[in-house]
This record gives sequence, structure tokens and C-alpha cells, in this order.
Amino acid sequence: MSTVEEITAAIEQLSPDDVARVRDWLVEFAERRWDAQIERDERAGRLDALIDKALEAHRAGRTRPL
Repeated sequence: MSTVEEITAAIEQLSPDDVARVRDWLVEFAERRWDAQIERDERAGRLDALIDKALEAHRAGRTRPL
């Protein structure tokens, strides 16, 4: 049995409240990982082309206020 299978089997045995706690933790964990990835990409310049494209569209009047 793999670790993932063991974890999912254990989760199936949890109370609804504990499942909610695990779900909340997973959401927060995924958000922290996403934020870290965005920060790494920004530092590496991987977002520069997207930023330039957005600024170009804004300067050309192809954007609208939120």
C-alpha cells in the first residue's frame, strides 16, 4: 500500500470535524506552495513577459477598471 493510499484510508476513518480540519490544512498548504512558486517565478523573471503584456494592453486602452 502506498503512502497516499494509507493517508486516504486513514482520512476515511476520521470524524466529519477532523475531515474538515484536514481539508482546511490542505487548502492552506496548497496556497502556501502556490505563493512560494509565484515568488520563485517572479524572482527568476518568469513573469516579466506577462507583466509587459498586461502593461501594454493597459497603455493601449484595452483594459477596464475592476
